[in-house]
Amino acid sequence: MDQPSGRSFMQVLCEKYSPENFPYRRGPGMGVHVPATPQGSPMKDRLNLPSVLVLNSCGITCAGDENEIAAFCAHVSELDLSDNKLEDWHEVSKIVSNVPHLEFLNLSSNPLSLSVLERSCAGSFAGVRKLVLNNSKASWETVHTILQELPDLEELFLCLNDYETVSCSPVCCQSLKLLHITDNNLQDWTEIRKLGIMFPSLDTLILANNNITTIEESEDSLARLFPNLRSINLHKSAGLHCWEDIDKLNSFPKLEEVKLLGIPLLQSYTTEERRKLLIARLPSIVKLNGSIVADGEREDSERFFIRYYMEFPEEEVPFRYHELVTKYGKLEPLAVVDLRPQSSVKVEVHFQDKVEEMSIRLDQTVAELKKHLKTVVQLSTSNMLLFYLDQEAPFGPEEMKYSSRALHSYGIRDGDKIYVEPRMK
Repeated sequence: MDQPSGRSFMQVLCEKYSPENFPYRRGPGMGVHVPATPQGSPMKDRLNLPSVLVLNSCGITCAGDENEIAAFCAHVSELDLSDNKLEDWHEVSKIVSNVPHLEFLNLSSNPLSLSVLERSCAGSFAGVRKLVLNNSKASWETVHTILQELPDLEELFLCLNDYETVSCSPVCCQSLKLLHITDNNLQDWTEIRKLGIMFPSLDTLILANNNITTIEESEDSLARLFPNLRSINLHKSAGLHCWEDIDKLNSFPKLEEVKLLGIPLLQSYTTEERRKLLIARLPSIVKLNGSIVADGEREDSERFFIRYYMEFPEEEVPFRYHELVTKYGKLEPLAVVDLRPQSSVKVEVHFQDKVEEMSIRLDQTVAELKKHLKTVVQLSTSNMLLFYLDQEAPFGPEEMKYSSRALHSYGIRDGDKIYVEPRMK
């Protein structure tokens, strides 16, 4: 059988990790020495191979000499082959079957949908615990074959594969803990529930950028489908349009972490309101959108929730409101306090024997105030000295000597005094 055209895995490996690029060093996994064979090998006799090999975007189309792969890659545990030109699963199998300690494999952005993955090939992946198939357009049939042959698979990445539906595997994958399936076209919750059936031990489910619609599932059913789910990411799920969908997340018995950014339901609220309303509705979560929920923040959020809904009609008040009223009692509305800084004040301007009450803007500088006072005191700005007297200050007037300093930084209040004196020549 003719070897596929293009660059081989072994060719790229020799080029990237040659002694010229990676000088040989002693130490575990730092260098591998292969004695020359009687027939002679076209390879260097030494390569400095780390246990993590990154060979992305190298134009790899095939495996190359399997004996050489086995000789050089016996200690390799992680292999990144993303964005190459591998289109035949048999060639991938030739590589992986000769890397006996491989635990992480990235095959993203390889055209592997062009061939069928047979179970005999998939068997060579048996030791892999983390598998990345992003943008590979891998079919669900391919995924099912992998799941049947990888008994220790813990993390699976299936992003950017244009999935509109989920096809259930004939067998459950009990080992999978993390499923990353973002940026697909999954919308109907009936497709998401299939993931719970296939992966009953799932700990983390990342569904961002899928436009998930309303969660049409009973609380009991959700608890059965995702009994071990600890973290869920629903970023940019445009179909989540009502608070009842958020409340249903409470049905996952072990849920602790939720990510809910870019949800249309939440866009009309301020950032603070969103966070407090979500924390109050989700009593079991300890992390929201990547930030820890502190005990004090939870109580503040729950009290905010009570006050937020206290004026709503009874038919619009969520059940959570009544739970929190039972916990904290009925609260008084918070007093409305205007904390905006004052924009202007009335001061007394003293010059010689004259006193004039003026309103001045606090956002202007000392130099701008001098220009404003020119016509009042009949002095040029260069010949003008200003002194500010705080009515409660014990140390007397303070010279306003810095032209660029803003007036608000002096803490000027209504009734304070500004003295104008001519500069002594």
